[in-house]
Amino acid sequence: MVSVLRNVAIDCADAYELARFWSRVTGRPLGPGDGPGDREVAVVLAEGPVLYFSQVPEPKTVKNRVHLCLRPETSREEEVERLLGLGATMVSDLRNPDGSGWAVLADPEGNEFCVLRSESERAAVPS
Repeated sequence: MVSVLRNVAIDCADAYELARFWSRVTGRPLGPGDGPGDREVAVVLAEGPVLYFSQVPEPKTVKNRVHLCLRPETSREEEVERLLGLGATMVSDLRNPDGSGWAVLADPEGNEFCVLRSESERAAVPS
């Protein structure tokens, strides 16, 4: 027997607004019936688990122990710029001149996530 990963739960101050940010990041819809003021909101991904946002009273205080890693369809640099335009902030730029590395960003509530190289960038530059 095994367990199946159903969702990735993310605590937040405003479930609807943070889910809207991640909906724009992933290009995927919110859960059916989810709306403003809801304390639990989902982003339904095309593959894999659901991103599940749960409103909690306490603020984020330390670095995430678990984070999301994104592999863009476009170049890493274009995706970093797009995400910054959506409201993300740069936490740590770990991109290297040879094309390797990644960028650590934070969503509007401070949850860190990484932007990796695209598949085509990985194929063009050895790891």
